[in-house]
Amino acid sequence: MSIRDTSAQDRPVAAALPRARTRRHWLLGGGVGVALVVAALWVVTGWSAGSRSIDAARVRIATVTRGDLVRDISADGRVIASNSPVLYAVAGGTVTLKVVAGDAVKAGQALAEIDSPELRSRLAQEQATLASLEAEAGRAALDAQLARSAARKLLDQAQIDRQAAMRDLERNQRGFDGGAVAQIDVARAQDNLRKADIGLAHAHEDLGLNDRGAGLDLRNKRLLADRQRAVVAELRRQVDALTLRAPFDGQVGQVQVAQRANVVAQAPVLSVVDLGRFEVEIKVPESFARDLAIGMPAQLTSGSGEPYAGEVSAVSPEVVNGEVTARIRFGGKQPPGLRQNQRLSARILLGTRRNVLKVERGPFLEQGGGNSAWVMDGSTASPRPIRTGIASLGEVEILDGLKEGDRVVVSGSDQFGDAKRVSIH
Repeated sequence: MSIRDTSAQDRPVAAALPRARTRRHWLLGGGVGVALVVAALWVVTGWSAGSRSIDAARVRIATVTRGDLVRDISADGRVIASNSPVLYAVAGGTVTLKVVAGDAVKAGQALAEIDSPELRSRLAQEQATLASLEAEAGRAALDAQLARSAARKLLDQAQIDRQAAMRDLERNQRGFDGGAVAQIDVARAQDNLRKADIGLAHAHEDLGLNDRGAGLDLRNKRLLADRQRAVVAELRRQVDALTLRAPFDGQVGQVQVAQRANVVAQAPVLSVVDLGRFEVEIKVPESFARDLAIGMPAQLTSGSGEPYAGEVSAVSPEVVNGEVTARIRFGGKQPPGLRQNQRLSARILLGTRRNVLKVERGPFLEQGGGNSAWVMDGSTASPRPIRTGIASLGEVEILDGLKEGDRVVVSGSDQFGDAKRVSIH
């Protein structure tokens, strides 16, 4: 048995024409060439346009405009009481509270009492010392009067002695002139007159010295009494201060001691809040700290959206965590029903620059230090040196390097790295 092959089924096929095959080869080669040319052109164009390509959605571009630049600061602040003193214990003792936290109080109302036996005992001792010194001062005044009286008595006697000596001299002189009295008697009368003059002069001097001495002694005694009187007055003030009283109409804030607790001197007892005087405390970025000044106008907005005029009342002298604390005082009326730590919006007007070149503020200002920016030329961005002026929260002044209508990459330029030109598409 034999197996047939497929030779009977084979049929010769005519060979393709060489001309058609050549044409297909040319078309295929031309297509590849065109693709290579297009790719080369795209590579060359991309290389010439920039060394890096960035998606436009990853950057923010702003246009340089001309107009007024309003410098202001906007921040959220919290309401604080501008007057909320803390009352302290002037001496150690046992505290008796008469109010609790949150109670409304009137000026002069007793809030707490401190029982200090030591302070009251000192007051009693100093009062006794004062009474003794006042008695000594009174005795010194009496001694001064007695001394003056005795000196005045001696002066009066000296004056009488002189008058008697003068009359005796006149009588002896007349007797001597009439031949009835000897010369020795006249001389003795003259000596007696001189002696009386000397005694009268000493009496005058003694009166002055006694008066000065008595006055100095009395003055010293009175000064000692006055000093002791001041000590007693101070102790009496401290004893009166053992009763803590409200300095104004307000509300009791935080009570820092328990009822009948024993406290030491100068320990805080409680605070009183003046509900009629509030301020708003805000945090301002360090970059605006040098521009803030006390008295600058401000605007405060309550939760209802109603604006209230205010002014900067205080600026902290130190920077904490890159921020400066400032306080704003209400210029006129304040919103009703304010409470401590309530949130309010604040806006401080620093000034307005008219007709200046400006652009939207963004991270580029800090990244370039205000000295450079990426400027768009079509779809390509390249760095350009600039000079900036003042800045607000939303805009920055352009002094040099840009013109109106220029487009600046204000955000996202940190992705460009060290590239000289960047394509943004």
